[in-house]
Amino acid sequence: MPNISDARASANKRWDDKNKDKKKLYRYRSYARKYVRELADIDDLVELTAMIEQRKIEIESTKKANPTIK
Repeated sequence: MPNISDARASANKRWDDKNKDKKKLYRYRSYARKYVRELADIDDLVELTAMIEQRKIEIESTKKANPTIK
């Protein structure tokens, strides 16, 4: 890993401190993608597909109940 300047390290730390939720989202999304691409077998993928479809239904019903939600 290349060395970074003190200023860059400080800026990175400030961003991390201000954006804990974004950082968590990015990390979990990365874990999920790696799992699907490299580790999951067919049974896992079938289960994940069902979970994803159920979550999509929940999100759509929430949108219909409250149209101001993205």
